[in-house]
Amino acid sequence: MQIFAYVFIMNIAIIGASGYSGAELIRLLAKRSDAEIQTLVSGTTAGKRLDEVYPEFTGRTNLRFTALDDASFKDIDVAFAALPSGESMKIVPKLHDEVPRVIDLSGDFRLPSTEQYTAYYKHEHVSPSLLPKAVYGLPEIHHDTIAKTSLVANPGCYPTSAILALLPALKHGIVEPTGISITSLSGTSGAGRSSSLEMSFTEVHDNIRAYKLGAHQHIPEIQHVLSKATGKSVTVSFVPHLVPMNRGIYTTIHSSLMQSISQEEVFGLYKSYYREARFVRVKEQVAQVRDVLRTNYCDISMHVDKRTNQLILLSTIDNLVKGAAGQAVQNMNIMFGLPEDCGLS
Repeated sequence: MQIFAYVFIMNIAIIGASGYSGAELIRLLAKRSDAEIQTLVSGTTAGKRLDEVYPEFTGRTNLRFTALDDASFKDIDVAFAALPSGESMKIVPKLHDEVPRVIDLSGDFRLPSTEQYTAYYKHEHVSPSLLPKAVYGLPEIHHDTIAKTSLVANPGCYPTSAILALLPALKHGIVEPTGISITSLSGTSGAGRSSSLEMSFTEVHDNIRAYKLGAHQHIPEIQHVLSKATGKSVTVSFVPHLVPMNRGIYTTIHSSLMQSISQEEVFGLYKSYYREARFVRVKEQVAQVRDVLRTNYCDISMHVDKRTNQLILLSTIDNLVKGAAGQAVQNMNIMFGLPEDCGLS
């Protein structure tokens, strides 16, 4: 007697599919046998074939981009919203009504209050009723609630690298929760695919530039998530920099030690804390961007500076994978009860 196993195929829609994060989602999902991309929505490339916009897909798919007004979400199991902040919150409520699972890659549903959102994103929030329903999608903290929710707010790339690096030290009371200094370097793809003078080759090449000093929208995200996860009032100084590489995040953190502790003890504590985290690697050698490119890993290394009584943490991710599309797929896997590394290993 033959026994046939039923394989569930996830029907997927991607809104904002022509941007860098959207394209990364397509790359990750197109190779899966348990996923079928049904709908690609893009306002700027509606009507075009996917391989016209991204030639790497030539011969691999007949998918076309469609306008939002022409898109159907009937029978869609999960929708990814890969739109800029401010645009996503206009569309996610409709998706949330029509699709059983929505994963939003923008910053529109990461903060708990409209006041914080308006202060840092510089515009009003038009869908405040969804804020309490959204689960912050950092699997290393919120795995169980991600599994039960219908709306995931996918974390930002900078916060992912900073939060994962700081979390064990803060939870174990190794470092002061205030006065933490975070410096992050980002590849240019973190700014999105739209063109601007400041993102042109001539402006970026052979240059490093800090921006949004003291006012970056990821500051309240980092502080809120760490404060809630540790039960401490965490405050950070955060300075992002644009560097001339396509992708990657390199974060350096300085924090004051609260106790005498050795390098070996901190390393052991981090290894133990992340022993079951599929995509966090604690390394003895200095973390570097090249080791995480096109992967869903976050690499963390540390140095106990006894001269200054500081713990220096280094954290690296690929901003388009663990910082965006890869983490979104990791969250999708959790929502469907699949192993976290499906399609990501």
